[in-house]
Amino acid sequence: MKNTVAVLAISSLLAFSACKKKESTVKPSDKTEILQPDKLVVDSVKVSDSTKIGDSLTVSFTSKLLVFPSLKEKKLLDSIYIYDQGINDFSKKGLETYLVNHKNEYFKSTEKESKDWLSDITYAQNWYTSSHMNLASNENDYMHIEYVWSSYEGGAHDNFGFSERVFDLKNNKKLELKDVTSMPKAKLESLLMKNLNKENSGTTDSNGDVQNSEMLLVEVIPATNNFYFDQKNLYFHYSPYEIAAFAAGDIVIPISWDELKGTLNAEFKERMKIK
Repeated sequence: MKNTVAVLAISSLLAFSACKKKESTVKPSDKTEILQPDKLVVDSVKVSDSTKIGDSLTVSFTSKLLVFPSLKEKKLLDSIYIYDQGINDFSKKGLETYLVNHKNEYFKSTEKESKDWLSDITYAQNWYTSSHMNLASNENDYMHIEYVWSSYEGGAHDNFGFSERVFDLKNNKKLELKDVTSMPKAKLESLLMKNLNKENSGTTDSNGDVQNSEMLLVEVIPATNNFYFDQKNLYFHYSPYEIAAFAAGDIVIPISWDELKGTLNAEFKERMKIK
């Protein structure tokens, strides 16, 4: 049996292919509008399909990309679709065509590779790959998108992961950590370790208390670019295996604005109205 573990959530979008197409659907979602503080038109396109390989294996594909007809800056759009190299047409039709092509490529390559190990599968299995872009928020011209992926390609369990990205729509760029805080990396990492068990997102004990530290795999929790924020905190999001065992699930660690006091970028602080 072949067990392929995707490294990054959204990189699964690059792997899609086709063979023996069944029950193919292309489902654009309902258009929505985010009205505060500025009008941002958001649409999406979704492609779902499945194919049967041999007598024992069914492979499914699902992927959703957001569409932003009101955004015109190519550099900004390139950063939004950074995990999907090769996208040149950011229209709804262009993104739909992109997904269909990668779905076809994924199915085709899976069928080709299965010739070496398909006979090892002795019972019916359903494998899948799934990836989605979700609009989490748009506040003060900061647009937060969560990229989510999951897959199962044999083995003991499926795999999943997250990538959080915030885009500065006022300055047409992806927001970097330095645009939020100038706090030294070592100090941020110290706060991440200190706050590891604050957010109820990973492992809990029988009393419901957070016990993420019990399954930690690293001595230092890195301050990565996988962050987002709200009115209260800056949050760092870690996928399974990134800092802790798979059983801990994904882990979110908050750092409050008070803890970052004196290091916040002046423009960021003003736009977020942080006192």
